[in-house]
Amino acid sequence: MNNADTTRIAVNVTAPLARIRFMHPPLNVIDLQMARDLHDALANLNSRPDISVILFQGDSRAFSAGVDVKAHLPEQIREMLTSFHAVIRAIVASRKVTIAVVRGTCLGGGAELAAVCDMVYTTTDAVWGFPEIKLACYPPVASVALATLIGQKRAAEMILTGRQFSGGEAAAMGLANRAVTPEDLDAAVERSLAELRALSPAALAHAKKAIYAWDAIHFDKGLARAETIYLDELISTADAREGIIAFLDKRTPKWTGK
Repeated sequence: MNNADTTRIAVNVTAPLARIRFMHPPLNVIDLQMARDLHDALANLNSRPDISVILFQGDSRAFSAGVDVKAHLPEQIREMLTSFHAVIRAIVASRKVTIAVVRGTCLGGGAELAAVCDMVYTTTDAVWGFPEIKLACYPPVASVALATLIGQKRAAEMILTGRQFSGGEAAAMGLANRAVTPEDLDAAVERSLAELRALSPAALAHAKKAIYAWDAIHFDKGLARAETIYLDELISTADAREGIIAFLDKRTPKWTGK
């Protein structure tokens, strides 16, 4: 067994499985340090031939409440978005089977990270959502990937309203493979891990590459376009700044439509 700890995550390796646990209480918010830690861990694990499965998990309170809101201010957002999307791209490009195990809060960037994993297991009472629109922002990864997972109409509803939904609904719409009670989650995950451990790492890697051969082309182009709109157009609006500052000040935003 091999353990390596950083400021924001813990990595535990028992080949062929690597577990990445988010450790940024209270809600595992993804700040710049955590994004860097995740990217470094993925670079290391993706280079290891003895690893075939990477599992992401938080704790009982939260998988992750998303990307740090403070980092959405114009002077910080470019570095934060680039760093977080580097993590997303590393997960999407990984030849390893990626699994998200979701308990508690799973919002914004946390839900985006879970969504791009190959398999997702969630508790029925987990709280999912893409609430960025309420801050006059939008979730770039979800805007590109969500329609493929749950359909265009549902994706539009989730992104444009920002409403929260349960783990049970996430599974029903295809955002998660399975939703179970909190007591049954570990057993459900272990059953899948047992199946994967018995399989060829080389076959899994090539099968995954083939599964996403078509989608990967569109995802790369779509995310680049979503980033450009976000950084060059959205973030310069008065409403985007107002949404972030109002959230930080814990007050109702005053929209001007500009």
